[in-house]
Amino acid sequence: MKLLHTSDWHLGMGYRGGITYQTDQRFAINGICKIAEEEKADGIIIAGDIFDRSIASHEALQAYDDIMTYICSTLGIPVYLIAGNHDGADRISQCSELLKKSGLYISGALEKDPYVVRGEDTDIFLLPWISTDKVISIYPDEKDNIKSMEDAYRVVLDHYRESFETGKKNILAAHAYIIDAETSESDKAAVVGTATMVGASVFDGFDYVALGHLHGPQKINEHIRYSGTPMAYSFGKEEKQEKSVVIIDTDKMEIKTVPVPQLRKRITLSGKYKELLEGEYSRDILDAYVRLEISDAFVTLETISIFREKFANLLEVSGKSLEKEDAKITMTIDELEKVVTDPVEVFVRYCQDSMGESPSEHSIELFKKAVDRYEKEEMEK
Repeated sequence: MKLLHTSDWHLGMGYRGGITYQTDQRFAINGICKIAEEEKADGIIIAGDIFDRSIASHEALQAYDDIMTYICSTLGIPVYLIAGNHDGADRISQCSELLKKSGLYISGALEKDPYVVRGEDTDIFLLPWISTDKVISIYPDEKDNIKSMEDAYRVVLDHYRESFETGKKNILAAHAYIIDAETSESDKAAVVGTATMVGASVFDGFDYVALGHLHGPQKINEHIRYSGTPMAYSFGKEEKQEKSVVIIDTDKMEIKTVPVPQLRKRITLSGKYKELLEGEYSRDILDAYVRLEISDAFVTLETISIFREKFANLLEVSGKSLEKEDAKITMTIDELEKVVTDPVEVFVRYCQDSMGESPSEHSIELFKKAVDRYEKEEMEK
């Protein structure tokens, strides 16, 4: 049996300020489908966080419907999907029994009996995102043994291992944070603290563990891997990663990674103001998602407006702060949009740009009153 392992699609994700990643996501996922065809995959494992929000947007749901229909019906490849911490477990499980008939196997919430899809020589176990409280509610007799997330995983997976059948390969899909795994900037919200961390040993006994949750592709050991996201969702480490899927041949237990094609790069450009503005760039950089690090200029509304004309997908700009000497600030697209639409922000930025300091609270209050009076007069006309 040949399986393709992917995870953390985060359908519906966009950048602050209204930039959507929908086109990029579709491009990358279409590439994953093509890889599945070329590799003659017998199944696709999606190890959680297929959506970015528990209540997915209309666009995200439409993309999900289109993609699952194409994979399961057009390509005829079964999909094994688990809920991650971003997914709404109950919502993602809707009609799951009916969808099995179309080859879409969904494990939304943990149940007492292991979710296992039996094959001729390979069994696929699905373990969605769990919490200690959820595990205790399902296995109340184990309450005294569950003091941590790792304890919870051990209890659950001990029950899973009891379902092993002699002579078969056992594949597990899970959504977990492994101790010492490498994180990316876009993982920050998911990995606050250490309470959800587990040791890799909790997965002992499985022939391959297809993990989701962390966004960088990485190998914990030969048979425990994170596939990572289909595209980069942050700068720093993630912009340097080669996004990929994992192909597992369970007959030979051969494992390899295959790169996922990308529509746009994500890149950080650093340098002096004039160098960055007047530099010659290739088309793929001009079209990329860009973060600028300006070493010798203040970050102002005017600065950003100028660079946005050059870099259509500029997301972040960092540089010298007008408010604090020798300090740096970073402005993101959502802040820029706020500057454009909020008159108070326009006033504050104007004072910073022209006078080198923020207006006093008294000045801001006077400005607000003037704006309110103006808006009232306009409405009365």
